[in-house]
Amino acid sequence: MAREAYNPYTNVINTIKSAASVLGLEESDYAATMYPERELKVSFPVRMDNGTVKMFEGYRIQHSSSRGPCKGGIRFHQNVDENEVKALAAWMTFKCAVVGIPYGGAKGGVKVNPDELSCAELQRLTRRYTAMIAPLIGPEQDIPAPDVNTNGEVMGWIMDTYSMLKGHAVPGVVTGKPIDIGGSLGRGDATGRGVAIITREIMNKMNMDMKTSSVTIQGMGNVGSITAKYLSKMGMKVIAVSDVSCGIYNPKGLNIPKILDYLKTHGNLLKNYKDEGITYISNEELLELKTDVLIPAALENQITEDNANKINASLIVEAANGPTTSQADRILEERGITLIPDILANAGGVVVSYFEWAQNLQSLFWDEEEVNNRLSHVMVSAFNTVFNFQDEHKITYRNAAYCVALKKLVEAKKIRGIFP
Repeated sequence: MAREAYNPYTNVINTIKSAASVLGLEESDYAATMYPERELKVSFPVRMDNGTVKMFEGYRIQHSSSRGPCKGGIRFHQNVDENEVKALAAWMTFKCAVVGIPYGGAKGGVKVNPDELSCAELQRLTRRYTAMIAPLIGPEQDIPAPDVNTNGEVMGWIMDTYSMLKGHAVPGVVTGKPIDIGGSLGRGDATGRGVAIITREIMNKMNMDMKTSSVTIQGMGNVGSITAKYLSKMGMKVIAVSDVSCGIYNPKGLNIPKILDYLKTHGNLLKNYKDEGITYISNEELLELKTDVLIPAALENQITEDNANKINASLIVEAANGPTTSQADRILEERGITLIPDILANAGGVVVSYFEWAQNLQSLFWDEEEVNNRLSHVMVSAFNTVFNFQDEHKITYRNAAYCVALKKLVEAKKIRGIFP
């Protein structure tokens, strides 16, 4: 399916309606969840290193604040558009609800290829974008975090810019910051660690032995690489991984510590990685490999109606946001392939972001063991809630996760009422 023909927000609407049907809700009960509360589109100039001025477009979209301040990452990518950011904001709302943390959903993005900018240009772009969205963000209303092509350094620039505008330090305006300016221990690994925890829990329920099972991971950015690290430590055989340059495959298993060390020192390009027994494959071929577990950890819209019949895994765990389309979901269900949805599987990042925010507000910090233990408790509890709902209603795990979340959102809206 061509990207131009695909609207990820349509996926959101379809999934909400499906969950509402299971819960027996009237449309007036859940109508508010189908529309973002606030959408901001900005255009702004950035002075480039050669003295020229270039214009950029960006977004900050707040989907829901029914359950608390909005929360969601900021991505820098050349394919950022309004519908993508709307969908990502909505997924954040449901993600926060399904794991029970007191946030609503938001998302931001700038249409840019950061690889084409110098570090100084990227900093100027970040600071100007922050100034443009500053009226919408803040520790009590909307808290950004890292996403695709953004990291702790970018969060530090956002925090500093916002703090300069306010006249005092405001560490709680963003999460995913470096430790030295109020970041949380354990935040960097949180999303990947959470994916590994959820994979372990569902495999236990499916009576799949991790030590005799294979796993394939599409995407070796922060989430995919950390997921690979922890699943390998848990005894799983990682047979294929990929990044934007290519995929590498070895049916006997890849040396994940060696790959992670290589990526750390060679700029995240697997196409130049060499090791005995590996075959170079495309990202598309990787998705169709015979494997016990498939983990898409790249971008959205990877498993579609065009390749869903070619998926050769028993279990899919969505580490990326929105990697599977609605049409593909139906095909996978018909084929009996179990799928754990993104809003549950990759919620570890926002859970520890919540921990970071809470630590910033209290000016009281936890050690890494406490952060990891709290993360594990939240993820396992959320998984069991979704598993039990799925088992009771005999629906897909995606539908079950959205039902659990939608029920909380509808109840919050009912309790608060409609203003005025």
